[in-house]
Amino acid sequence: MTRKIAMTVAMVVAMGSAAGQVKLHVDTLQCHIVGFSAGFQAPLGGSNSEGLEGGSMKELYDGPYLDFGLEWAYRFKNGWMLTLDGDLWFGHNSDNLKYRQERMGDVFNSQGYVMGNGTDGVVTAYNRGLAVRPGVAKSIKVIPGDPNSGILLKLSGGWFMQKTVFNQEYTESVVPQLSDEYQPLYDHLRNGLILTESIGFAYMSNQHTYINVKITLDFSQCISWASRPYTLDNLMGLHGKDNSRYLDLMLGLKLSWMFPITGRTSYDYYYY
Repeated sequence: MTRKIAMTVAMVVAMGSAAGQVKLHVDTLQCHIVGFSAGFQAPLGGSNSEGLEGGSMKELYDGPYLDFGLEWAYRFKNGWMLTLDGDLWFGHNSDNLKYRQERMGDVFNSQGYVMGNGTDGVVTAYNRGLAVRPGVAKSIKVIPGDPNSGILLKLSGGWFMQKTVFNQEYTESVVPQLSDEYQPLYDHLRNGLILTESIGFAYMSNQHTYINVKITLDFSQCISWASRPYTLDNLMGLHGKDNSRYLDLMLGLKLSWMFPITGRTSYDYYYY
């Protein structure tokens, strides 16, 4: 009996020892990754086909712009990724339209107000942009023993739009010149194509699911055209259809928080 008890205790101890085995090597992730990003976009300048002055994003709006985004990627074991990004950017001070009195002399007076229903109205004007970009990326390992972190190179391109948003402060005065029917005359709505090259660093934790971050520097080229049949802008000399094609350059800096959907940890565990 004593011998049987000793054998039983030995088996229990051996099983506990096997269950206590730890990682043998780091797993190279192949999985879906979703994430959120926040950062800035700075307009670098631009040009247009008609030689108009004052029409690039840098000439239209003070920068930098706040940028928030959603991200998805599918990562393969060799470090290549398929990606899809969605970005929203807007003026950080909520009133960044440049030279609005010169542009809209028939709306704003010299003090920056507009005449409402018998009194001066207050209107803020700022930019809003939206982009959707599929792309490809490559992670290059630089940390020994960690194949999931490293330098990240990415190329993406897709569709974007930008416009001026007018916000009226409805206190005592309503501004009829900037009602919903008339705002499209002044909002510089443009649609087009965006191409973005990115370089950064991604850290994928091998032990903690929620410590996965990356920081990237983005350089974007935006080609756009006016979407309105009629545009009013005294500074640009526009009182009709804007037939120009615009090229805008932007530099962005973003920090992203990533969530790999793996179904297990980043380590392989063996039990024997």
